[in-house]
Amino acid sequence: MNAFADRIALITGGARGQGRAHAVALAELGADIVICDRCADSPVVAYPLATPADMAETVRLVEERGRRCIALQADTGDRAAMDAVVTRGVAEFGRIDIAIANAGVSAAASLPRISSELWDEVVSTNLTGVFNTIAAVVPAMTAAGYGRIITVSSMMGRSAAPGMAAYSATKWGVIGLTKAAALELAPHGITANVVAPGNISTPMVHNEALYARMRPDLDNPGRDDVEPIFATLHAQPVAFLEPEEVTRAVLFLADEKSAHITGTVMPVDAGAAARVTA
Repeated sequence: MNAFADRIALITGGARGQGRAHAVALAELGADIVICDRCADSPVVAYPLATPADMAETVRLVEERGRRCIALQADTGDRAAMDAVVTRGVAEFGRIDIAIANAGVSAAASLPRISSELWDEVVSTNLTGVFNTIAAVVPAMTAAGYGRIITVSSMMGRSAAPGMAAYSATKWGVIGLTKAAALELAPHGITANVVAPGNISTPMVHNEALYARMRPDLDNPGRDDVEPIFATLHAQPVAFLEPEEVTRAVLFLADEKSAHITGTVMPVDAGAAARVTA
């Protein structure tokens, strides 16, 4: 019941969705939490991003479980901001044991329509942000001789789809980055692993812009209209998975006893990984 008693976990993109699910689950199992989120919309992302109210709700849920929570507004694409987040966490809690690089955005466009602004936004959040998170926590973890780093890729990190070039490129990059980190950090008691989710039921998936892209034949398509299309992206006949399903994988990789699992990719994608090479 207390597998993470007195552990300290940093979660980027922790204001809602998968990040919130990870924070709450770790708190239930005894961890204190540091979350950060940009909490601001982007002009090139077609759906609303998290808000300060979302982040406050994550804090409430963590504290409701009897654990402490630091919440900071920070853009993972800004290295100085991530260094400051880690510095605050270490100053208040003494260390960072677990880092979950969860923050990400999705922006769909065909190749001729990918603007520099869109490309830079997706790369900054989905890839540079993961690098900045890892780079910020490694000194403290190395000094402690212990760490669990979990990054979030996607089933699109080992496949592709039309209109998803920027997203796929970054999610493939997360896997390569994490494998490199696993090798470099192996002598220091630090593991680095990837989770690769499928269609997770969060605002990144459930928004009008993506629904319209999935069903251009309809005016104002709703969830029922797009479910059959989303289901084809998985092998099992299910359109969406819940954030808590990804959390179960994160908890496994973050556990102290998963000491000799590093450099791996764990798919949580209803069988989509069966379609790609080993």
